[in-house]
Amino acid sequence: MANLGNRYAHALYQLAKEQDRLDEFLQQAIFLRASLKQDGAINILMHPLITSAEKFAFVDNVFGATLLPDLLGFLKLAITKNRENFILPALKRLIYRIKKARGLITARVISASALTDTQKQQLSQKLSAKLGKQVEINVIVDPSQIAGISVLVDGYFLDRTVKTMLRGMKEHIT
Repeated sequence: MANLGNRYAHALYQLAKEQDRLDEFLQQAIFLRASLKQDGAINILMHPLITSAEKFAFVDNVFGATLLPDLLGFLKLAITKNRENFILPALKRLIYRIKKARGLITARVISASALTDTQKQQLSQKLSAKLGKQVEINVIVDPSQIAGISVLVDGYFLDRTVKTMLRGMKEHIT
């Protein structure tokens, strides 16, 4: 059953590829995922006391005019089969697959303070040159890092935070 989200994502990816609309599917999947997460809209689709007819009406009212028919059909199929809990994992996997096919990757950067747009752009350019892929930067601010950054991208992890350096010094002393 855990594979079901992957199967939905694979089917949507194949549709996008066959129609030569990967970029459109990517934009819409990102929009849909963010919309469903925002204000807990996914909870409406997953609520057991809300009927399928009410869920269909909600989907049509909110997304009917903006979503591609294939993505709208995916939502309705998930509702029909009572598999609403697979919607977000399928969208996440679809986004990942399309980005990978387009040579796009996302770097997760943890920093003690927010990075400026210039810093993000410079980091993106350096990582892109190093990895040979277009790198998007997703910054998570964590003041407990004290200073410095850690970067997780494409299976690589680089940690240059003061917190880690202090921990290393502590271990060396003891």
